Order: sequence, then structure tokens, then C-alpha cells
Amino acid sequence: MEQMRRPVADTIALHLPPSPIPHPLSPNIRPARVSDVPQMGTLINGYAAEGLMLPKTEAQLYNNVRDFVVAESDGLIVGCAGLKVTWHDLSEIISLAVSPSYQGHGLGRALCLPLIDEARLLGIPTVFALTYQIGFFAKLGFMIVPKHTLSQKVWQDCVACPKQSCCDETAMILPV
Repeated sequence: MEQMRRPVADTIALHLPPSPIPHPLSPNIRPARVSDVPQMGTLINGYAAEGLMLPKTEAQLYNNVRDFVVAESDGLIVGCAGLKVTWHDLSEIISLAVSPSYQGHGLGRALCLPLIDEARLLGIPTVFALTYQIGFFAKLGFMIVPKHTLSQKVWQDCVACPKQSCCDETAMILPV
């Protein structure tokens, strides 16, 4: 009986941590278009249904489409993220979502870096995120801070948030 052998790549992958290597269908990072909104909504709201982020209506996405970048692969939106200007000195990475089959390949980073650059170009000295993905944002240089230090965010958005009284996200900032 012939013994089944694993391909070398599978054997190596078992012993190495996931690395940000390009996905076989390397997505293109670009500004979001109106035609991307339905797929962005599906991706974001899929994670929202799991309690991993806040949902977005199509109206919210259409109204703010210019704030988003997307990752497109073979005509499909496989990732998205936005930059929301909160105040003259503060902006937020919002709705960062990457399709499960594209996670672990550096796509989240590829979506965030142009948004951080945009904040820098706008002269906004601090970018923040409210997140469950502490390790991911730490690798980008973000640091944990108490939520109350983001008073403009709390004043504008948190008062109307359904999770306000039981928010379990971590606030992280990045000086740019």
C-alpha cells in the first residue's frame, strides 16, 4: 500500500506561523466606488452579525463611500476600511473587514496604511481605532488608551451606539 505524502508546502506551513505573503489572487487596493457598496455592506454586516463590529446601512456606506478603500480581487470586494475624520486632531479607522479566506496575508495592513497616510496628509496628528483586534493594531504601532481620552468620539458617536453601556472594544491610538 502506497503511503500518502503531504506536499512539502503543507508540511512547512504546519511549522511556521502565518506570514503576510501575497494571496494567490493578490487583491488591488483602491478607493471605494459607489458600485462597491453592496459588497462592502455584505462583508461588514457579516462581521456585525457575529458581534465583531458595528453594522452599516447601505445609506451610511453610500453617504461615506469617499472615506473608504477596498481590496478587489477578480471583481469581488474582499476587504474594506474607512477613515473618519472625528475632529481637527483626530481620525478613526472604521469598518475594517477582510474576507476570511484573505486573512493572514497582510491585507488588513494594506487597507490601513493608505488611510493612515491620508490622515497624515490631512494634518491630523492622531488616528485611533476601537477594536477587538488588539494584536493587529499593535503591529501597526497603535497603543492602548482609555476610551474617555477620545472625548470627541464619545461625544459624537458613542452616545448613540447600541453598545454604549456595555462597550467592550479597546481604544487604540497611533500618533502620525
